[in-house]
Amino acid sequence: MQMKTAAVAGASGYAGAELIRLLAGHPDIEVGALTASGNAGSTVGDIAPQLTPFADRVLDETTPEVLAGHDIVFLALPHGHSARIAAELGEDTVVIDCGADYRLRDESAWTRFYDTPFAGTWPYGLPELVTGDGTKGRESLRGARRVAVPGCYPTAVSLALAPGLAAGVCEPEDVVVVAASGTSGAGRAAKAHLIGAEVMGAMSPYGVGGAHRHTPEIEQNLALAAGRAARVSFTPTLAPMPRGILATATARVAEGCDERAVRDAWSRAYDDEPFVHLLPEGRWPRTGDVLGSNQVHVQVTLDAHAGRVVAVAAVDNLTKGTAGAAVQSMNLALGLPEDTGLPVIGVAP
Repeated sequence: MQMKTAAVAGASGYAGAELIRLLAGHPDIEVGALTASGNAGSTVGDIAPQLTPFADRVLDETTPEVLAGHDIVFLALPHGHSARIAAELGEDTVVIDCGADYRLRDESAWTRFYDTPFAGTWPYGLPELVTGDGTKGRESLRGARRVAVPGCYPTAVSLALAPGLAAGVCEPEDVVVVAASGTSGAGRAAKAHLIGAEVMGAMSPYGVGGAHRHTPEIEQNLALAAGRAARVSFTPTLAPMPRGILATATARVAEGCDERAVRDAWSRAYDDEPFVHLLPEGRWPRTGDVLGSNQVHVQVTLDAHAGRVVAVAAVDNLTKGTAGAAVQSMNLALGLPEDTGLPVIGVAP
């Protein structure tokens, strides 16, 4: 395949830097323009010194003119900023949005959580998401010219629970999720509650009571898996670690389903997936085991006493949770092997 050029808008953020890291190791991609907003004019080395081969590259202003002419453009921009840029890029460019602008199908869900106009819906970049009709999300990504990358929490929660909903072994009407995320999920901008003195040695909830913006996206995905509406109580928590998500999701077990039926549903969904692994029985996911990789570790069991299925997933929020999903979607859009350029081994300890 002829080398393709890729630009990264928002390259000074955590997601943008992770995209550069992954693209640098991709055999079919040449990294083109790198842009920023407030950090325009700085070098990559000033912002992300770990990206040594790019240290002397100067960050350009994020404009359609700078991004035009690339085969692929990744938009790692704040929510509500992608639509204007995307509208000025031609259909010959594959545009992959790492923000929320094109994830939701329901305009009313968007307006409840965001203060910018609804931009529409693009193919959803979660290839492994199993649906109620037996297909998976990758079918809509092959040859796509526009892709919406999932949120990091929806990635973990959806992959944890969707197989059971699609197989009918658990019910979508009463889903409860508690998930812990590292501080990089809040972005690079300085925030008082994210400084070391506030975070070290402490965990805290936020977005409690259905207030988190990822709630409608999680419900959308689980409804797609179940074939009917899903209702989710989602409580995110902030953990004293830089990256990673551990999501614990529970749902009522369907009548007549036992432990074997539950586990078989997840096995059927993921046995052939390169990046989602159902762990051996008795072994539970840990965020440290997926650090720096595009892997998702999943475990499931039946709490017979409570009558609920319990599914747990661990992901790296910056890799599979954002940049890895973007590259994986790009591979499908370009007709490349889905796993090209993506790390399958984590970093430990």
